[in-house]
Order: sequence, then C-alpha cells, then structure tokens
Amino acid sequence: MSRREGPSDPWKSFRGVMAGILLLEAVVVLLALPVVLVVSDTLPEATATCLIAVAAVLVVLPAFQRHSWAIWVNLAVQLVLLAGFFVDPAIGFIGVLFTAVWLLIAYLRAEVLRRQKRGLLPGQRPPPEAVD
Repeated sequence: MSRREGPSDPWKSFRGVMAGILLLEAVVVLLALPVVLVVSDTLPEATATCLIAVAAVLVVLPAFQRHSWAIWVNLAVQLVLLAGFFVDPAIGFIGVLFTAVWLLIAYLRAEVLRRQKRGLLPGQRPPPEAVD
C-alpha cells in the first residue's frame, strides 16, 4: 500500500477529536438528569427540558465541526452549562469541567495553526531521502 501523496490534513483529526468530545459531553449532560433528581429529590420539568435540549444541541454540533466558527459555538454552549449553576450545582460543575476542556482545545487549535503557518507540522516536512 502506498501513502497518499501530498501533505496530510491536520484539521481532519482535530475535527474528529472535537466531534468526539461533543458526543462525550452530551452523554455527561444526560447523566446529570439522575444526579439532579437524587440530590434535589425532584427534577423540575424546566430543568429536564433544558438538559435534554443542551444534549440535543451537543449531538447535532459534530456535523458542523468542519466550519471555522464551530469551536466558538462549542465554547458558547459551555456558557449555557455554566449558567446551570443557577439551576443546580451539578450542572454548573459540568459547565466548568467542559469549559476547561474547550479552552484547552482552543489553545491547541491556535498552536496547530501557528505551526502550520510556519511549516512546522510533520506533514509539511519533506520526506527523508531513501537510503539504498
């Protein structure tokens, strides 16, 4: 098998990581439903509806990760979860946790972009000379 010619696309795997994190976050948000129920002894309908709506948005967002604005939308969703502190501390904790993850992802994106502009990515280097 031969390798694909041309430079590799570092953004393809990056988009896959972002999509995977969004799906993982959707699962965690849905797992907050029983936590809120146990801790509060009640699950208000508005809280359940908001959590399910946020989880639905998180499930849909991976389809849009190919756009340059997607990471900023991902960070905006974290603001909704951070506002969850007003509803239940468990929801706010999820917001804090995933906000930290998305800020790290934004930093890594900036670093990959910086290295790509300088031509320092492994896929941008010429292949080593074959030794016979």
